[in-house]
Amino acid sequence: MRILVILPNWLGDAVMATPAIELLATYYENVHFTFLGSFVSIEALKYHPKCEKAIVDDTKKAPSRLFATYLLAKELGQFDLAVSFRDNIYSSLLLRLTQTVFCCARRSWHAQLLLSHTPKIQTSQHLVKQYAQIAMIDSNVKEYKVPALKLYIQAIKFAKPTLGINAGATYGSAKRWYPERFAQVASYFSDKYNIIIFGGPNEVEMAKEIEDNLKQLKVTNYTNLAGRTTISELCANIAGCSLFITNDSGPMHVAAAYQVPTVAIFGPTRYKETSQWKNEKSKIVRHEMECSPCMKRECPLKHHECMTTITALEVIEAIKSLNI
Repeated sequence: MRILVILPNWLGDAVMATPAIELLATYYENVHFTFLGSFVSIEALKYHPKCEKAIVDDTKKAPSRLFATYLLAKELGQFDLAVSFRDNIYSSLLLRLTQTVFCCARRSWHAQLLLSHTPKIQTSQHLVKQYAQIAMIDSNVKEYKVPALKLYIQAIKFAKPTLGINAGATYGSAKRWYPERFAQVASYFSDKYNIIIFGGPNEVEMAKEIEDNLKQLKVTNYTNLAGRTTISELCANIAGCSLFITNDSGPMHVAAAYQVPTVAIFGPTRYKETSQWKNEKSKIVRHEMECSPCMKRECPLKHHECMTTITALEVIEAIKSLNI
């Protein structure tokens, strides 16, 4: 069975879509996936053993996105089933233009107009469950267990227990705890763990701040990988960690996919919808605020108290409570 899957754009969302993909692979026979998505999501998910093709969607860059979508649909051809995890008119149009009969996506005006199956999804539940409901809408299965996150990139094996730090969050500064506090936490555990600082190309400066703070704290057993890894290398390194400290971010979900013990720091986002899914060793550190969750990229009130009030000691105690 040939299934087209349009992946979410963001790394974390793509990883949260993996249980839905596993359900599709389980409940349909002889599955062959074609994945279509952003460069980031394709790089993370293209290693699935049932992935036949993995295509980066560059239609947004075309002079005419409409015409580029038409050409891409004709190149893809027809499938037995097509599923979109994006709420985007061009994604709905693409599925329609492939002439696939059974097409599933979250209900929206364009999906209802163009596609065969458009379930109304309750957005207050975890995003993993939302994606699973979209994927399973055309199956005859009424009850199913949503599995854990799953990535197929091989984990690196470190010689010594390793603590990963991820201070970045692509969505915006409001989701980011502070470099000096990450460094304080890492310093506390530096006798037990080697330290890896993670970050994307736009987070190199922030990672350098952590590094500078570690030097001031006389910590030397660290490696700064910010801006120096591919997506697959990022996943492999996170997978090899013994402990992970992170903001609400894509790497947080990568850690969950490998069951890495994790303390996640949440500020302005809806933790019940985007927390680590089925990670047995996971803790959230957050403060309930009148203004949260605001879901803003930057603090609209300019005080950022959802993050400023979280101390390094709180995170250290959360790590201790993991009993690892």
